[in-house]
Amino acid sequence: MALKDKITEDMKAAMRARDSARLGTVRLLLAAMKQKEVDERLVLSGTELTDADVLAIIEKMIKQRRESIAQFEQAGRNDLAEVEKFEIGVLAGYLPQQVSEAEAAEAVAAAIRETGAAGPKDMGKVMGLLKSRLAGRADMGKLSGLVKSKLTG
Repeated sequence: MALKDKITEDMKAAMRARDSARLGTVRLLLAAMKQKEVDERLVLSGTELTDADVLAIIEKMIKQRRESIAQFEQAGRNDLAEVEKFEIGVLAGYLPQQVSEAEAAEAVAAAIRETGAAGPKDMGKVMGLLKSRLAGRADMGKLSGLVKSKLTG
């Protein structure tokens, strides 16, 4: 089953269960997916979002919520931060199994070897390769820091 179909089924299940918090999050995700389809004119061409596209949308939404949590906690609004944390939990449920720290380090080392990266100026090549291999399975921010430390150290 395609990821988009699973999300649609989850929306229906949340409606039947009268789980308004989960339903709201899933509807936000579906709206973001629909917006991407409209923006890229996929609806007119008759094509749909791929699972990779959906994962990119989910990662973006999780990143936005993490930033919001930091802002809310700084402002002392823990009630709003809790809502954002709940939404991250719902969204993270659609991501594939995350890679371990060891697997991430191994992937970074392999990408550096394969691209022949010698310094910080080659970081874009390495990150491009990692993004294609680990999309949805690793936090690109953490990977970026790891790549930077390997290339500068």
